[in-house]
Amino acid sequence: RPYHPTYLPANWRRWWDFGNGTLGDMACHVMDLPFWALDLRYPTTIEAMGPPVSSETTPTALEVKYSFPATSSRAALDLHWYDGGAKPKILEENKLPNWGLGVLFVGEKGMLQADYGRLRLFPELEFKDFAMPSPTIPPSIGHHAEWIAACKDGRPTTCNFDYSGALTETVLLGNVAYRSGKKIEWDGPNMKAVNCPEAEAFLRRDYRKDWTL
Repeated sequence: RPYHPTYLPANWRRWWDFGNGTLGDMACHVMDLPFWALDLRYPTTIEAMGPPVSSETTPTALEVKYSFPATSSRAALDLHWYDGGAKPKILEENKLPNWGLGVLFVGEKGMLQADYGRLRLFPELEFKDFAMPSPTIPPSIGHHAEWIAACKDGRPTTCNFDYSGALTETVLLGNVAYRSGKKIEWDGPNMKAVNCPEAEAFLRRDYRKDWTL
């Protein structure tokens, strides 16, 4: 593909040949918070909504619903992703503040709005006397410092490949469902969309000679 100045410095993310749109760009950062907090792994189903699919460029806005099975420590749950101006109705219905980039945990008794530096509980009056628990996770020493420490002594980083691989797989399945045009039933251990053979084209690609992964 010939070079074009529109690709740089950041717009390359908008082409399927080079990137995965806003979902692939930002969701690993944003969804890391609920993925870790709720001990998520493989979703069982994924469905996505957006504008008509283009073979060249990524969607300008996307909504994705990931469904996760129950575990011994929590019930089954759904995780919703919104980008490109798409927002959940619950924000407006509950008159929640415009948070920008972040996560909303919705529980039976209230909601927690959070990012990596802020958090708020709603309804605020009901939680005004809530005492925050003491931190149990030590602060990161920094991305680069963690990587160097792992190289030196073999300690796992905070987001090691076993964790971050499953997170990234989950995120990108949103694009697979969107491009396939179907709700995907996902077999995580075998990396297979069991109900959607069309998805196979977006799970793996044919690499040019001498370029493989």
